[in-house]
Amino acid sequence: MLGSTGVGSRKCRASPNLLACVRGVVSAIPRGEHMRRPETSGLLRRIEGPEAFRTAFGVSRETLDRLKVYAELLEKWQKTINLVAPSTVLEVWHRHMADSAQLLDLAPAGAMRWVDLGSGAGFPGLVLAIMVADRAGSRVALVESDVRKSAFLSEIVRKTGISASLTVEIVTGRIENSAIQDRLGTPDVISARALASLDKLFGLSQGLFGPKSIGLFAKGREVEAEIAEARRAWEFEYELMPSRTDQSGRVVVVRGLKAKSA
Repeated sequence: MLGSTGVGSRKCRASPNLLACVRGVVSAIPRGEHMRRPETSGLLRRIEGPEAFRTAFGVSRETLDRLKVYAELLEKWQKTINLVAPSTVLEVWHRHMADSAQLLDLAPAGAMRWVDLGSGAGFPGLVLAIMVADRAGSRVALVESDVRKSAFLSEIVRKTGISASLTVEIVTGRIENSAIQDRLGTPDVISARALASLDKLFGLSQGLFGPKSIGLFAKGREVEAEIAEARRAWEFEYELMPSRTDQSGRVVVVRGLKAKSA
């Protein structure tokens, strides 16, 4: 089962005392929560390869084999298409696989419908799809405007065989397109990584949010400034969770997103 959201942390509503609230969220996360899997809280040791990944996340051998296929194809395709920063190719298990996989424990229990925005090389959406592939009825949509990157995503889905147990939809186009948003419907989880500022992400994803939807947005050291900027135009509840792969990183867990009244 997926983990519950933000056990031990408290919610922040957009408020003038933003910095104190953010610090309170980070410091209020007790050690020992989310113990269904090995090492599910705190900063991970460096994930140097597939076995270290398996130890950290407790995945099955089948899931690990699929992720190995993914990593091998990423290295192969990277030679002709710039899928990830070249400096991170040799660190794929930590910088990309583990960085994506950590979002799973932040999703609601029983989440079945996922939409990943600006999927690029598939991080985090395709990693999450592989990790929930044994959950019958799950549906993951990967939205990517670059045709070549969409082709790469399709190749990973084909080579790993995950479409035999869940629905993976590669949507080639821009999320701003209203027809695409109508097609995607209202997912349980909306994710994005290294796509845009929170303010812009909210503009792109607002139409996907339902009453029970959450956003999982991986962010870096400027997250506090992004939150402050976003609250000028948006109403939302959020939890700020520490990244398990980057000491300066955070994951913003967003609920109740709506535009402020003019």
